[in-house]
Amino acid sequence: MKKIFLFLIVASTFSCAKKVSQDNAGATPTEAKKETIVGADSDSHGCKASAGYTWSVLKKECIRVFENSTRLNHAEDGKTYSTVSYVIFDGNKAELFLDTQKESVVLERKSEGDSWKNGDWELIPWKGYVLKKGGEILYTGE
Repeated sequence: MKKIFLFLIVASTFSCAKKVSQDNAGATPTEAKKETIVGADSDSHGCKASAGYTWSVLKKECIRVFENSTRLNHAEDGKTYSTVSYVIFDGNKAELFLDTQKESVVLERKSEGDSWKNGDWELIPWKGYVLKKGGEILYTGE
């Protein structure tokens, strides 16, 4: 019985070795694998998206919008969203970082207490903030 068991172990070792060598026979040794460099995702301003940075037109630097900004949530429309948007303020200007826009949107207000505007975008300071586009409420936040 021991001889049969020993024979099975030796036979399976040779068959596995043959299988591995056949698999490697089809690979060409000159093929180089493409390597992805971690952290090499800088944008045109040098901001690294993988570290959470994006370019701010107002601040003129790379910022992490989820730090020191106001969070805007989608307005209640019966849908469930997994994203949010942010706004940062600098004097009488506000910069919107929206999940629906590739570039940020800069808004401006004329005086304290007024809403920030740019075209059909309007950020209203009311019970926190209300963001409208073309008269339709899209986001709210505190």
